Amino acid sequence: MSELALKGIQELRGLLESGACSSREIIESVYARIQEVDPKINAYLKVDVESALLEADAADSRRSVGEKGPLLGIPVAIKDLLNVKGQSCSCASKILEGYISPYDAGCVAKLREAGAIPFGRVNMDEFAMGASTERSAYGITRNPWNLDHVPGGSSGGSAAAVAADEAIVSLGSDTGGSVRQPASFCGCVGLKPSYGRVSRFGLTAFASSLDQVGVLSKSVADAADTLGVVAGHDSRDTTSDRAAVPDYGKSLDGSMKGTKIGIAEEFFGVGVNPEVAERVRDAIDFCVSLGAELVSVSFPHLKYAVSVYYILAPAEASANLSRFDGIRYGNRVEAEDPVTLMCKTREAHFGDEVKRRILLGTYVLSSGYYDAYYVKALKARALIKQDFDKVFEKCDVLMSPVAPTTAYRIGAELDDPLALYLGDICTIPSNLAGGCGLSVPCGFSDAGLPIGLQILGPAFAEERILRAGFAYEQSAGFQSQRTSLFNV
Repeated sequence: MSELALKGIQELRGLLESGACSSREIIESVYARIQEVDPKINAYLKVDVESALLEADAADSRRSVGEKGPLLGIPVAIKDLLNVKGQSCSCASKILEGYISPYDAGCVAKLREAGAIPFGRVNMDEFAMGASTERSAYGITRNPWNLDHVPGGSSGGSAAAVAADEAIVSLGSDTGGSVRQPASFCGCVGLKPSYGRVSRFGLTAFASSLDQVGVLSKSVADAADTLGVVAGHDSRDTTSDRAAVPDYGKSLDGSMKGTKIGIAEEFFGVGVNPEVAERVRDAIDFCVSLGAELVSVSFPHLKYAVSVYYILAPAEASANLSRFDGIRYGNRVEAEDPVTLMCKTREAHFGDEVKRRILLGTYVLSSGYYDAYYVKALKARALIKQDFDKVFEKCDVLMSPVAPTTAYRIGAELDDPLALYLGDICTIPSNLAGGCGLSVPCGFSDAGLPIGLQILGPAFAEERILRAGFAYEQSAGFQSQRTSLFNV
């Protein structure tokens, strides 16, 4: 197998610019890696190698006339809820089987403009509703570090593909932790930008006030480069912010000196595995050795975060998923009238977790319960946002675990939705507040499973969290450790 698939964006860009390799050779190398290991991992749903090779040749032609760019000629795996023109977008659901997208999502269009190559549809929990990628209609994805364990979710296919060197970089989405948690479970970098930083146009909506396109990569620098390409205003997304996009690479100076790190004991509370807490605290101590300062902070309303999320997100999902009725596009069950057709189609082709969240959302929005649940949840969300605002008056970034545990065994939580939901306790608050977050590998459990350090920042402070994550990553060195997949 060619070594090109094992490399990250930074190294590949140097090889491309020097003429040591072509974009076509990178695609061929990644595709060979997919054929070698994906039958055991199931990170990919579909791969159109012929189209990717044509785009690679176009990128090589652009380079031959002197064009340069951070992602020119680099393949990017795409989570299966982002629309790519001419490709399927099933959201890992039977209800969208056969749907072919007629347009590019905003972030995908920006990738193409930069010369990057959308390459492959990666697996996910159906409609992004899950945290293990066991709830895909097209089979589970397995964790590259241990094939008996989950990769996390809902962007589990994205994380597993990057960790297994089946992808150079991947786009995912993060509604309550769906980029950061699988990054932690799979030992790669996961970046959730601030709400509004990346266009949501063409991202199949789960919860519109929480969803954000994110990046899974092999290094912090690769995440910074990818964000720099996909970020920016899009008039087709009314929540897209007009703030200028910084040069994120310039913030990566390798220094942690003077950075004020907030530590909140609420993030280390009940449910956090002692091994996870110990590795994260060790990572924070390491940051202090690099010149950072610790600041004790508090989140008095953090205890409401999971409850708030699982009222608001299902409520928004129940509205967003009403469009999937079998009438206009996608799969259907034929019936004698439109109402029966819709009911039978949704019953047959939505999975159990999607049905559960639609029912929850419909319930909290229904007459008599709207004020009791939904309105109160909105008020509690505002209090959580105020907690974050106050904390970031005292510190530059906040550090915590990404998830309470390491990757658990496949099937361990399929019959316990509450345990699944509580696993989001460390990631959900940032989505509710609209800030940015980063997961960086910070060690391993005694069983050899990866653990992630979460670095949170306020809205549009991606430079801060990337700078801190890069400084830690470069000094700690965990990103250089590989999985045992070469023997899989």
